[in-house]
Amino acid sequence: MTRTRPKRLHHDEVGPWSELKLEILRKYATAYSTILTEKGFHHSYVDAFAGSGHHLSKRTGELIPGSPLNALDVKPPFDNFYLIDLDAVKVDELRKLTADKNNVHVFGGDSNSILLSEVFPNIRYESYKRALCILDPYGLHLNWTVIAEAAKLRTIEIFLNFPVLDMNRNVLWRTEDASGESVVRMNAFWGGESWRDVAYSSDANLFDIKEKQTNEVIAEAFRERLRTVAGFKHVPEPAPMRNSKGAVLYYLFFAAQQPAAEKIVTDIFSAYRKRGMLHG
Repeated sequence: MTRTRPKRLHHDEVGPWSELKLEILRKYATAYSTILTEKGFHHSYVDAFAGSGHHLSKRTGELIPGSPLNALDVKPPFDNFYLIDLDAVKVDELRKLTADKNNVHVFGGDSNSILLSEVFPNIRYESYKRALCILDPYGLHLNWTVIAEAAKLRTIEIFLNFPVLDMNRNVLWRTEDASGESVVRMNAFWGGESWRDVAYSSDANLFDIKEKQTNEVIAEAFRERLRTVAGFKHVPEPAPMRNSKGAVLYYLFFAAQQPAAEKIVTDIFSAYRKRGMLHG
């Protein structure tokens, strides 16, 4: 009888752009928790694609804490933590790292369904509950229904990874030959097929082929959807996260209902732009 070897834990390797993102998230989480504590709101931290708790830095070759562990160190502290990942090995590691904390709730499975059924129902407006939710999928693995529900509840602020690299590679650059699965994922993320009207110029060229719009145009259209379709009142200009060659891998979006939240994030983004760490 062949015995199946248990899967080994492999920490995700991250580049400088991801370390920058972690720094941004940590700065805002600290400001957020400070304000919510002063106002007396019960506030939670939600990480829908939490990973194993640590990452491997490409820059140094060392293990660095991921967003959940950074959030656990925030002072004043969050009241509760909801951490989700699809990878069972990463989930086991998260549970080991947080075993001594009874306010940390770790879930294994599809974050789209877990957020809607297990997490968001605990963050109701009338109960004075609030949450900061990190939606950082590995690609097109997030459903628009999650984003829309977060806006509808009026209690949840989100940071969102808009995975333009995955979109380009698997859908937007491929046009007619994109796989059915990729198009389904794109539709689910966008919340319909209106991305087709956005992604390609309406004027065909000499060969009667519509040309793909720039990443900036597509990101701005999604920003407008967050405001007018989902219902977030405040969505600042997203931060383009670039690799060492200057290519945009994804846009880091923020969306909230309060103007103060937008101002804090705008100030954080602006500070990094002035230092030359964000371009565009």
